[in-house]
Amino acid sequence: MAHPTQLGLQDAASPVMEELLHFHDHALMIVFLISTLVLYIMVAMVSTKLTNKYILDSQEIEIIWTILPAVVLILIALPSLRILYLMDEINDPHITIKAMGHQWYWSYEYTDYEDLGFDSYMIPTQDLTPGQFRLLEADHRMVVPLDSPVRVLVSAEDVLHSWAVPALGVKMDAVPGRLNQTAFITSRPGVFYGQCSEICGANHSFMPIVVEVVPLEHFENWSSFMLQDA
Repeated sequence: MAHPTQLGLQDAASPVMEELLHFHDHALMIVFLISTLVLYIMVAMVSTKLTNKYILDSQEIEIIWTILPAVVLILIALPSLRILYLMDEINDPHITIKAMGHQWYWSYEYTDYEDLGFDSYMIPTQDLTPGQFRLLEADHRMVVPLDSPVRVLVSAEDVLHSWAVPALGVKMDAVPGRLNQTAFITSRPGVFYGQCSEICGANHSFMPIVVEVVPLEHFENWSSFMLQDA
């Protein structure tokens, strides 16, 4: 999860998020190069009194500064489109979870099981135990198996919400009357936090998302316990 004074993005917990981090670094390096070149030209124009007559009217230079930006845009667009299609791929998910947004909590339903669902509310500050995070902990976590394709169906019951977990590279709007879907594969076990990313009313800041990634054996034990408890 993010921490104070952090400059970069969160550590990736899924292959798609790793690709997004690489693309971010790739695009940022291009921005640095362009900024350095523009700054050098500005300083050179202001500080020198010499004028090059070939720069004042040169067809070759005009061709270069027309083609060069187009090449730069292509270098950014191609990996961006590749990641866009990777994020949209949903191939044979092992488990499907329906996430419903409410004012102001989330409810989860594991559609592959007959009766496995629960509501997930934020734990109030006064009820937190040592080590838990304020405004991020939920009383029920969404538990998923490690290294398994997970499909999440996202919708809302009342107003617009958005189901987002930065470490997984997932963000999907929850729209009343519409069923959106996204997918992810987790690459390491852990607990990953997110929040509603669409302003949805007075308690918009108080509906966290907690995804717990566990090995498959632990997930089966958890699901069996939840079914017995229900």
